[in-house]
Amino acid sequence: MIKNVHRTFTASPWRRIFCSLFLVAAAIALVTAVASSNAGGQRVGGNAINIANKIAPWVVEHTAYGQQAEFFVVLADRADLSRAANLPTKTEKGRFVYQTLVQKAQTTQGPILQWLRDRKIEHQSFYIINAILVKGTRQIADTLAARPDVARVEGNPRIYNSLPQPGPASEAPSQPEAPKAIEPGITYVHAPDVWALGFHGEGIVVASADTGVRWTHNALKPHYRGWDGTNADHDYNWHDSIHDSVGNVCGNDSPQPCDDQAHGSHTTGTMIGDDGAGNQIGMAPGAKWIGCRNMDANVGTPARYIECMQWFLAPTRIDGSDPDPTKAPHITNNSWECPPSEGCSFDTLQAAVEAQAAAGIMMMSAAQNSGPSCSTVQNPPGLYEATYTAGALNTGTDTIASFSSRGPVTADGSGRIKPDITAPGTGTRSSTNASDSSYANFSGTSMATPHISGAMALLWSAHPNLAHQLTASRDALNNTAHFISSTDCGDAGPPNNVYGWGRVDILAAVNSIPFQSGLLYASTGGLNSDNGGRLWLIDVTNQSASLIGDTGFDQLGAIAFDSNGTLYGVSGASSVQGTLMTIDPTNGTPTVIGLLSDPNAAVDGLRFNSQGVLYGGSFNNSKGVGQLLTIDPSNGNVLSTLTLVGSGNSFCPGIAFDSLDVLYGSRGNSSGHLEDLDLVDQVTGVLTPVGPMEAVISDIVFAPDGTLYGSSPTGELYSIDPVTGAKTLLFNTGIPHFSGLAAAPAAPSPTPTPTPTATPTPTPSVTPTSTPTPTPSVTPTSSPTPTPSATATTTPRVTPTPRPRPTPFPRPTP
Repeated sequence: MIKNVHRTFTASPWRRIFCSLFLVAAAIALVTAVASSNAGGQRVGGNAINIANKIAPWVVEHTAYGQQAEFFVVLADRADLSRAANLPTKTEKGRFVYQTLVQKAQTTQGPILQWLRDRKIEHQSFYIINAILVKGTRQIADTLAARPDVARVEGNPRIYNSLPQPGPASEAPSQPEAPKAIEPGITYVHAPDVWALGFHGEGIVVASADTGVRWTHNALKPHYRGWDGTNADHDYNWHDSIHDSVGNVCGNDSPQPCDDQAHGSHTTGTMIGDDGAGNQIGMAPGAKWIGCRNMDANVGTPARYIECMQWFLAPTRIDGSDPDPTKAPHITNNSWECPPSEGCSFDTLQAAVEAQAAAGIMMMSAAQNSGPSCSTVQNPPGLYEATYTAGALNTGTDTIASFSSRGPVTADGSGRIKPDITAPGTGTRSSTNASDSSYANFSGTSMATPHISGAMALLWSAHPNLAHQLTASRDALNNTAHFISSTDCGDAGPPNNVYGWGRVDILAAVNSIPFQSGLLYASTGGLNSDNGGRLWLIDVTNQSASLIGDTGFDQLGAIAFDSNGTLYGVSGASSVQGTLMTIDPTNGTPTVIGLLSDPNAAVDGLRFNSQGVLYGGSFNNSKGVGQLLTIDPSNGNVLSTLTLVGSGNSFCPGIAFDSLDVLYGSRGNSSGHLEDLDLVDQVTGVLTPVGPMEAVISDIVFAPDGTLYGSSPTGELYSIDPVTGAKTLLFNTGIPHFSGLAAAPAAPSPTPTPTPTATPTPTPSVTPTSTPTPTPSVTPTSSPTPTPSATATTTPRVTPTPRPRPTPFPRPTP
């Protein structure tokens, strides 16, 4: 087991600065001396390697005169995680990142690991940064640094974190009394207003990276992912990265959550705490928490921090076995810092932070408590672009707390604006580790940060489609924050280097995004023998799709509900003359109305306007032009034809009416040019582009709540901004030949029942049979039943004017 032997830095800030300068000077002298003797002596392939330039000054200083120290051997070969950005779900992102990192470590670390094992040298492998932690002498460091596959050798110093200390602890009364008011910081950022909408953080997992958690605390235990109400299971829910403490009350490698200092229990409480008896201390009491202890009381090391970040990527059983990236948290809450002035590596920690972001994990970080001077956001992880950094307000006011660190970030030369956002951070009452019913008031940016973590949990609970879209989620909080101007450390903003984008307002953030109706119907193109002609139900909220039934037709290109809830469909596309039908949404059984009277009309878009007129988006096979048709829904006769006019391909396979009967079209992409979202002039046929969507969109539909959805033939479901055309990938439905899209009616209806029976034979009929209104659920046969969620469609929304984000500064390349 790796054990740290380095001293803890507990001196005052001035003394720490003086000592750091002294150590740097001494290290430079040692590096110079060693470099002169070693620089030309190590050769690989005939080329001299200056190993002194690869070994950090901290390692030089701590391995002088025969000392042993812990240091990271960082390999030069790095995993390419860029493909994760294009994956549609958090699960897919997490699995890809984990597998890619592990594979890179397995293919590159082997020779060094074997060398260390042969010599019985203590070591620990880390895949998240492709590095190996080694305990050894300067000779070992020199030998490893001389390898061409090693990029650098860096230290593992002990870092003393100046964490907020509790005020007097209080016990919750043993006798029942009137419930206390919700904590003022939580009220100030409008979390209770989001609760009133029905969102409390359900479905979201937050993680504590801190001094541990007293998991049995009354306000925390009900929300622990490892507690089912009767039994505890700590596998995948808890990890202890402390392996070498002496005299710590939690010991080493604690098999269950334990807090040795109170800080971790306090921050976890502010994220999710509620004891059900009036102590409403948490922002998102419907969320679940997991934890990793990365500090021995206040003392952390890079290895401890990185070990927790690696565990969050793929939580394991208590014994470290069977890592599972699907159990990763959505959000991690961090109060620690790691100053490069004390030996921490900026680049290596950044690689770990960005691996979490690539996996779709939102990393929250305290700005630290070094204010009021400017450029005091100066240490990892709070200074990184990939971390969402919180400053602290004096609770109940919009004034910055004097201790809250400010930007701009100068430590890495970026000039980056920090903090990103602010939240209440003084006199915050929350749970502690003193007992299962103890509470205390803390002050610090550590207290502001869990307010932001809890706010993000509420946002993702209300809008689960955002749960893996980190930039869009940060934008939602930033653009709706209550802006507080300040020129103390630069421009007034927004954002600025004191308040960031301002004080978080989670109600405004939740209401700034249209709520999704939750249920859509889909149809498939292609031959019936190749899964064409099927009807599917899509549960947007739970990101699932269930097969309802088979119409028996080829190329069911378009579907649409009328105002009575009757589902219409058209088949045929460009291969045969189109057939208009109604479809039973409970089982997919068709009732044929008739053939379209125009044999050349290949209809791929179908939609009713508010007056009950049925329109079709069509491509005329003989004329080679896009057309807008009106169709008699009783017999399939084409009543009118309007040629669409637009640059390039003017075929609109998808059409949709908004609540004012404004017609939108999704431009066809068969010629290989960019897809456009267009406004369609219903008199002249002129297409006016709204914006490029840069994807093939087979159909579009407005849901009853106003959300515009778009489908892709490869199975993707998007939400589309009808103002700009910008699309947001929600998830891949897995539906083959995804062609038609229809929004479920607002009224409840009978339960759709998937039918695995033989393909039904189409039965002609002159008059369409009235179809019962569909119910938003599916009786599971071959796939799970989507469970509809409550829709806040009648809730008034605040739609703020989005503020432009500043051009981000480039991140330093590790």
